[in-house]
Parts: sequence; C-alpha cells; structure tokens
Amino acid sequence: MAINGSKMSPWQRGPEMSFVCLADFKAHAREQLAKSSWDFIEGAADEGITCKDNIAAFRRIRLRPRYLRDVSMVDTRTTIQGQEIQAPICISPTAFHSIAWPDGERSTARAAQEANICYVTSTYASCPLEDIVAAAPRGLRWFQLYVQSDWELNKQLIRRAEALGFKALVITVDVPVGAKRRQDIRNQLNLVANLMRMDLRSPEERSSTLPAPTSLPSTSFCWNDLSSIQSITRLPIILKGILTKEDAELAVKHNVQGIIVSNHGGRQLDEVPASIDALTEVVAAVKGRVEVYMDGGVRTGNDVLKALALGAKCIFLGRPILWGLTYKGEHGVREVLNILKAEFHTSMALSGCRSVAEISPDLIRFSRL
Repeated sequence: MAINGSKMSPWQRGPEMSFVCLADFKAHAREQLAKSSWDFIEGAADEGITCKDNIAAFRRIRLRPRYLRDVSMVDTRTTIQGQEIQAPICISPTAFHSIAWPDGERSTARAAQEANICYVTSTYASCPLEDIVAAAPRGLRWFQLYVQSDWELNKQLIRRAEALGFKALVITVDVPVGAKRRQDIRNQLNLVANLMRMDLRSPEERSSTLPAPTSLPSTSFCWNDLSSIQSITRLPIILKGILTKEDAELAVKHNVQGIIVSNHGGRQLDEVPASIDALTEVVAAVKGRVEVYMDGGVRTGNDVLKALALGAKCIFLGRPILWGLTYKGEHGVREVLNILKAEFHTSMALSGCRSVAEISPDLIRFSRL
C-alpha cells in the first residue's frame, strides 16, 4: 500500500509511537488537565445523551468491503471548496486552545499547515487571528463566526478574516443561546461572563481608549440576515449546525456554499440525532448542490470512511485536537492527525478503495444492534 505515492505501509514508518489511537490521547489529557479544564472540553449539554450517541452511532454502521482490487497505491487526497487537502480530516472550530497548551491556536495552526489540511479558527480563539496566521502563513484556514448582536463588530470580524487570507466563513447556527452544561455549573465556570469579557477587536483597535464592544452571539440572527453577511464578503459561506432536511433546503435556497452537519459535539440541544445519523438526511436534501461536511464522534479511520460513504466531503475533529494539544502542543496535534490519516488509509485499502472518489454508499450497511 502507498500513501499518496509512497510504497510503505502507514504502520511501518519510523520508531514505534507511544500512542496508537485517539483514545490514548484522551486518557492522557484526562490525567494532565485540571478538572475544570477537562470538564469544559468534555462537557455535554444536560444528560449528555447526544454526546454519547455521536460515538455510538458509528458503531451501528457496518462496512461492506470489496476485495481482489489493486490497492498498492491509495490516495487520501480530496478537495474542499476547490482547495486540495491531504486527507478528508480537518479541524473543527473550538474555543480557548490555551486551556490545553500555552501556545494555543498557534500550535494547532502549525500542525494543520504541516498536515496540509484545513483548520477552522474559532471566533473565541485564545489569541488574535493575526498571531495565528503569522504562526502558519501557508495553512488553509477558514474562519468560524458566532454572529454578534453588534453588526459593526460582525463586519469588522469578517473583513479582518478576509484580509488575513481566510478562505471561507463558517457561521455557527446552533447557539442562539447557550445550553445548560452541568459540570461547568458545578465548577462555577460562567462561560457567558467569560465570553462577554473577550475583546474581539484587532490588536490595533484594542490599543484605543474606546471600550470593547460586548461579545455575545446574537439571539435574533435568522435566515433573512444571511443576505447582510453576503453583502459584506465574497468568501464562501458554510453553515455549521444543520441537522434537518428542512434547514438544509433553506441553506441551499439562501445560496450558501456548504453545510457542516453538527450537533456541537452534544454541547447544545441534547437528544438531537447523532451527526452521522443526520448526515444522510442532509445529503439527500441538498442533492449535490453544495458540499456537505460533518463533525461529531469521529474517533477512528473507519469512522472517516463511513462518513464519506454516507456523503460527507470531509470530517472535522473537535475534542481529539485538544487532546493532542495537551499531549505536546503542535507535535501532539500532528500525531493525532497522522494516526487518524494512517487508519483511514488502511480502512480504504481494506475496503477496496484506491481514492476518495471510490468511496460510495455501497460500502455501508446499518446494523440492527
């Protein structure tokens, strides 16, 4: 087997790795992080039903491999919004990376650049966008926007991201209000207060004597407001948090360029479908008119294969990136990405797929378990 032209097996490269799967990084992070930090990263809404189901739902899907195919050369590359990436494994927007590693999002960006995949930077990154871009100037980056109540601040954020070379705008739609996260409450972590204190202005604007505008997602943002954002930017707009065919159809109607099927890692409305279960409904609704991606529950190469077989153009990773950061910053994130890519490469070869284009719904069977 070969990874993008290499004849070497992904499991026969260099010295033996100390961690062999994403679960190893999770166990290490739990040991290393303070309880409040761990609870924030792993926290789920209410009873955590959706959070658990994101992972369990993948286990209800079985694979139908095809054999006696030449898999001596397996190519994991694909494209998203016209940009080539080394594998359909990218990084979801998550806030406050400095909780896991002092260099925070700078380390994440460097690892993504090295892996040649996309990193979606959060509105609530723990360091300025300018510093993140300077750390990885050649990386493919999208900017995630929590639409703010202050429209002038929205305009500033979007234009700043565009000027810094971000290639798409990812609008999170599933946080009109924050959910109840029990562990954060027990730990007396007031997320709303922390967000309100964040200064989302550029470094130059922060040096002014004017007070920072209040930073809090809008509770009134709706479909008709998308045209206001489209008038501000020419960047492709991707909606993150779509779970139903009705909203998928509205997204297409409002001329967005992509959808990330997501339930916010089970951190917003509990008891919604697992992302992989909602994926099929959304893919069927858009009928190929826009690209569809997904996040939530991906932990193995087989999970990546299943998501692509069900119509996702690529998957995005959230918590595992923070586990990797906790391990050893940029190098830990790179190891997480390398392990998952190697597993995905093996899954492709073992199922008879030589390229991402050969991954089809025929690979999938839903278990009765």
